[in-house]
Amino acid sequence: MSKTATLNIKDEMVNLYLNNLDLISEGSSSLMNHHREEAIQNFRILGIPTLKNEKYKYSKIESVFSNEYEKYFAPKHITFKVDDIFRCDIPELDTHLALVLNGFYMPNPNRLQVMENGVVIGSMIDAAAKYPHLFEKYYNAQAENGSDGLVALNTAFAQDGVFIYVPKGAVCTKPIQVINLLMAEENLLVQYRNLIIMEESSQANVLICDHSLSPKRFVSNVVTEIIVEANAQLEFVKMQNEHNDSTQLTHTYTKQERDSKLITNVLSLHGGFIRNNLYMQLAGEGADAHAYGLYLTDRTQHTDNYTFIDHAVPNCTSNELYKGILDEQATGAFNGRILVRRDAQKTQAYQSNNNLLLTPDAKIRTKPQLEIYADDVKCSHGATVGQIDYEALFYMRARGIGEREAKLLLMFGFTHEVVKQISIESLRERIDDMVNKRLRGELSRCHSCPMNCC
Repeated sequence: MSKTATLNIKDEMVNLYLNNLDLISEGSSSLMNHHREEAIQNFRILGIPTLKNEKYKYSKIESVFSNEYEKYFAPKHITFKVDDIFRCDIPELDTHLALVLNGFYMPNPNRLQVMENGVVIGSMIDAAAKYPHLFEKYYNAQAENGSDGLVALNTAFAQDGVFIYVPKGAVCTKPIQVINLLMAEENLLVQYRNLIIMEESSQANVLICDHSLSPKRFVSNVVTEIIVEANAQLEFVKMQNEHNDSTQLTHTYTKQERDSKLITNVLSLHGGFIRNNLYMQLAGEGADAHAYGLYLTDRTQHTDNYTFIDHAVPNCTSNELYKGILDEQATGAFNGRILVRRDAQKTQAYQSNNNLLLTPDAKIRTKPQLEIYADDVKCSHGATVGQIDYEALFYMRARGIGEREAKLLLMFGFTHEVVKQISIESLRERIDDMVNKRLRGELSRCHSCPMNCC
């Protein structure tokens, strides 16, 4: 795409914002509106990232915005029952459920659920009105609006999303499941915001499921901010399962305080174009971070993972493992950076990216990085790109296992190292099943979903 075309996209987005500012503001909260003007000014300067941007050098983001997309500035009235078109295929998984349709929170039955232990799940709009002190403290505190044009674009346009608050000492015994649904009669650009606050000594599991239910082009540009305070524990699992005409641009910012533990697991099972940004800041001594990722791509799909783990203080640990399998003409990228600051002594940080290429046309670019300014640390990083182990394949075939089944078993074992990190047993088993179906060439969406939109 030419420089002129990129500039036109930026101008179109700015004009769209200016022409619809009243609708955007009226359909959101004053606390979110407070950040819009600065964000759009940042976007004027930054624009859509190009290949000249080191963080985005492996993904042509500007081409994503070259199509015409509808933008909703209020919830679209769509007559349907969610249960009729989408049924979660994990019947054993008992969760607190939150539904988001095209970026707007759906009442279920209310837009704000307050549990007996004080846990809050609901719409960003309603939460901002009821908990302004939390919003003023945490909303937009981590997002890099001044350095990433996509994040600034989201801050300028986002009106709603999901708010999760786990108060001090509270333990959420049931997982919190957020289902993001895309459904429209026209191509659609969606931008929404998520905020997760884990107060001191709290515990929770959060599962995000992304699905597209219409055979249209979709672009999702989403920002999620996660705060894990002292001694708190959070497991955050994101499952991406959309059709080939979908694009996901996700930006997740996490900040951990003293002796906290955070596990993130991003499972990219299906999608036409996926770009995941993960920024983890270890800001309190004793913080423990685990970042896992799995991406399965085929046809002409593209998946790009960028991670940045910032060891800002001493005595913290991080463990990062991303794995990918690429088939046919699929492309992918992993760009992972670990920064150990000068005062972050006694740091332990480990990073690994492993990839299997099933055809000569599949391509992966991997760039693990360590940037260390402290001298008393234990750190390692590495990457592998290869094919299926033919010695192991020969061993299995010599014992009566067919070639195709042997390859599938080896690939399944390769992926399970990431999936097994999920602590919820019923979810882990279901993800294993979905990965197995995906590897066999079957659609990885829940088989009970009657939509056919791949």
